[in-house]
Amino acid sequence: MKYTIEHISQGEDEVILRCHSPSAEMEQLIHFLEFRSRKLIGNKDGIRTVVEQPKILYVESVEGKTFAYTEAEVIQMEHSLTQMEQLLGAVNFFRCSKSVILNIDKVRELRSLASNRIEATMCNGERIMISRTYASDFRKRLKGGR
Repeated sequence: MKYTIEHISQGEDEVILRCHSPSAEMEQLIHFLEFRSRKLIGNKDGIRTVVEQPKILYVESVEGKTFAYTEAEVIQMEHSLTQMEQLLGAVNFFRCSKSVILNIDKVRELRSLASNRIEATMCNGERIMISRTYASDFRKRLKGGR
């Protein structure tokens, strides 16, 4: 696929896709653009808070409550983990265990462990376990598969 970047001095940024028919690669790009700018609403200390999707390191379900973790804060979300998985989309986020969705863009290091598990070190140093149930799909995803 060929792409061109045109620098502009004013006006709104715009993405134009030209194709004979949309390929899987183009659909993935469109999906990325649509979901990248999405903002989510959560609660922190009783105050409704806006959470920008790219800032989320991971989302975790604990005792029936869902929390989004950023580098600076923990926000309780209004949605279930399954709903969050749908809202976040599949481009940058990956379900890595029964209770955690991981932002792949925020992973700094990966380490293979016994029993086919993977330990992901996030950009803030926190470690997240990718269970063996999800590990092979995660490896495929890193190699460019869906």
